[in-house]
Amino acid sequence: MNKLLFFTFLFISIISSAQDTGSIVGTLKDKELNDEPLPFANVLLKGTTKGTTSDFDGLYEISDIEPGTYTISFSYLGYETVEMPNIEIIAGKVTTIDVSLSASQGVSLDEVTVTTVARKDSETALLLDQKRAIEIKESIGAVELAKIGVSDAATATTKISGVSSSEASGDVFVRGLGDRYLSSTLNGLPVPSDDIDKKNINLSLFPTRVLQNVSISKTYGVEGSADQASGTVNITSRELAGSSELAIGVSGGVNSNVTKSGVYDNFRISQNSKNTTFGFYDQNLSTQQLITNQGWNTLRQENPMDYSMSIAAGKKIADKLAIFFTASHSRSFEHREGVFRQYRSNFIDDTITDATTFQKKIVNTGLLDITYLANAKNKIKSSTFFVNKLDENVFEGGRNGEATIFEETSPSEGLFQFIRDQNTKQTRLLVTQLIGRHQIGEKNTLNWAAGYNLLNADEPNRIRNEVNFDPDGTLVQLGRNGGFQQRKSSQKIEDNEFSAYLKDELKIIDEETRNFKLNFGLSYRNKERDFSSEFVGVEEVNTNAVNPSSIDDLGAVFRQSYFDAGLLEINLLGSNANDERKDIYLGTLDSKAAFFSFNVGLDQWNFDAGLRFQRDEIKVAYDIGNLSPRTGDSNQDYSNFYPSLNIKYTINELNALRLAVSRTITLPEFKEIAPFNYVSPTGQITRGNPDLIASKDINLDLKWEYFPSAAQLVSVAAFYKDISDPINRVRERGSAGIFSYFNSGEKAEIFGLEAETKLDLVTPAYNDDDGSESGYNLNMVLNVTRMWHQQDLKEIYNDEGNLLRSFQYKGITKTDLQGASDWIFNTSLNYDTAGDNPFAASINANYASDKIYSLGVPTDQTNRDIFYDDAIVENGFVVLNAQISKEFGEHIKVSLTGKNLLNPEIKQTQLIRNPVTEIELEQTVSSYSTGMGISLGLNYKF
Repeated sequence: MNKLLFFTFLFISIISSAQDTGSIVGTLKDKELNDEPLPFANVLLKGTTKGTTSDFDGLYEISDIEPGTYTISFSYLGYETVEMPNIEIIAGKVTTIDVSLSASQGVSLDEVTVTTVARKDSETALLLDQKRAIEIKESIGAVELAKIGVSDAATATTKISGVSSSEASGDVFVRGLGDRYLSSTLNGLPVPSDDIDKKNINLSLFPTRVLQNVSISKTYGVEGSADQASGTVNITSRELAGSSELAIGVSGGVNSNVTKSGVYDNFRISQNSKNTTFGFYDQNLSTQQLITNQGWNTLRQENPMDYSMSIAAGKKIADKLAIFFTASHSRSFEHREGVFRQYRSNFIDDTITDATTFQKKIVNTGLLDITYLANAKNKIKSSTFFVNKLDENVFEGGRNGEATIFEETSPSEGLFQFIRDQNTKQTRLLVTQLIGRHQIGEKNTLNWAAGYNLLNADEPNRIRNEVNFDPDGTLVQLGRNGGFQQRKSSQKIEDNEFSAYLKDELKIIDEETRNFKLNFGLSYRNKERDFSSEFVGVEEVNTNAVNPSSIDDLGAVFRQSYFDAGLLEINLLGSNANDERKDIYLGTLDSKAAFFSFNVGLDQWNFDAGLRFQRDEIKVAYDIGNLSPRTGDSNQDYSNFYPSLNIKYTINELNALRLAVSRTITLPEFKEIAPFNYVSPTGQITRGNPDLIASKDINLDLKWEYFPSAAQLVSVAAFYKDISDPINRVRERGSAGIFSYFNSGEKAEIFGLEAETKLDLVTPAYNDDDGSESGYNLNMVLNVTRMWHQQDLKEIYNDEGNLLRSFQYKGITKTDLQGASDWIFNTSLNYDTAGDNPFAASINANYASDKIYSLGVPTDQTNRDIFYDDAIVENGFVVLNAQISKEFGEHIKVSLTGKNLLNPEIKQTQLIRNPVTEIELEQTVSSYSTGMGISLGLNYKF
């Protein structure tokens, strides 16, 4: 209730003063020179003192225009002046006007296309922002994303140079640094992760329809949190463009792996589907009650075909209030089949040659944006984003009678192992934000924002079976080690988070060739996670007391009568300090900061320097049954100054050099600290480390940018990072399939080179007689990153000089940084026709070379050259996507999309030492493919 009152008071107290300004951008062309760019032409808002001139590219911009209707004048010495009357400037939007000027005649109004879009939606506006920005950042807008068939924010990031994604971990990597080194925000405010194993939210939860743009700032600025080393991904949500909008979209498709014989007609889903409606899971029984009151067998999905549907609607009311709403519902299926192997001390431990996953995903999203404008100098914006995601997975291994997993029996006994894991993950995320901008006088601007995030990420009923069975069907025997091989479990996460910032921008000097600007402000973030996990196991009182008839009817034996007869018994976790049979931890992050920066512009030079003081307090208190003692805590306090310096030298209108230097921190996450064992479907365990500490980062960037035209870019960048106490995922020493997090080295270094091009290969022909365009556009985007990276592997000794832990083995004292690829390639080729009813086609590809998934470790420190677990490497692969689309009139657009067209094998490998030959051979420890997706979509605009 206090939270609701706080936001209600905040909204009422300032809504009366909410407003904003708009801007105009465009390109001027020279009709006399076959539509070459026209530099130094004049653009003026008649009746005002606002105006500008076009640059060498013919590109111009007039910003900070009060909303209203204007006449725009375009003139050039010796050419006819063109005036465009009744141009409406809308607050918070950019109006694009492209005009061709001629010496002999003017331009009729029907020759000029005027479009008004969100400020950060159009390619021209985004490229102009990048060109004029001081910091090194890159953005991709909704217009371009629609052209190349990108469906979500995660895929959008991979279209930016130096960015890749990992299929195995789901992480987005910026310049080789993954989840823990990255920061993600929505409209500049932090958003929580939807996964216990992640710091950042799964960006695929943000469909393209809710985006204005996705940007990545690869250098640090003191206005943002210092908890980042590779950059910040910021999602700018959509708002109403124009005066009204109403559109609907539907699509349907299939996954090639799902359509295979024996899969499509026997697609397995969990028992939890009975309690799921439209992607919302609802179950009132306790975990222990579910043992006998819910089935254990899988169900069959009818017609596992993908579909999605969406609606977008908006209306501007009385030129002051703009409301935009969009909602979507989608369902998708995926089938994976491959191998899984696990080695310990160079000997095979577990083998599954038919590791099979059936995945069903349902996602509901909604975005409500409300913008209120009272006059031309202030703005208040309310943005609320909601996600409900249901991930349902059925994993099976050993059905073919070849698996060796938990080693209770051997093939000589005629019995093999079979496991099945049914898991439903329900994620509900609510993000609500209030954002304001107020111009106080001519030179002072106040920006503020406040947000509240609520996340519930639950696994409400996970069903696990491990059995021994005879492939001929004569015997099925329940696993009998540990008391929890037959179990149902639940896991609940609730995150509550408040965040806010206040920034004042003061322009002391604001001239064409000189400027001096001050920025100072405060920021605050408080996040609290409440985590609990409950296991309820079932065990036979005596071996073979009950025997299921087959592995497809395991649930037949879990009846109340068998418990009443004393054949089966319940096993529970030990009691925690609250007298609950659960594992729990409570994590809190409290971050407070003050920052100051100044910007000085002198002719071609621009200097932006800042300093941020940030205090981060992390507290994790845990009560975990697999530890002794089971209770403990980790308290960390980091208070530091974080400087940043960005220098830009404008060589000329087309070329610029940028230099950036900064210091940042990488804080450990709750899941990296809390020592809770999370068990994967294959039985691998990920465990936190309470002794983990933060990394300190030094970042250096140098970049050259060349803008051949308003829509083209060529750039080359070099970057260097020095990371002290790097955090890595590492196999636990001597353990079978347990991974944890360690500061395994004193220092890591990364040096990289980036090259990027956005080039127009073919442009439409211009008709001098009627001003129309004919032909087609063909453009290419290509970015390449090459990185060299290395970290030391340290050894830890006690005060007496005894070796406590070593990360060195077989003579390796240095290794690559976990998650970093040597090479990253992203490219796309885009085609579209000019004129009415355009046809468009796009093909794009991404590749990241091999990267370390988990560092290796000695399993016997005294014999580390023989007994070790080498690093697990995720092999590189190519992802190829394509889309074609056709517009019919003003209302209908049809699109055909193909995803993952090459359907590559996704593989992890490990070097294993042969004990006889002493030669290392590469072995596959995991492999599968995700299938090719084909979908047909229809969009209708009213």
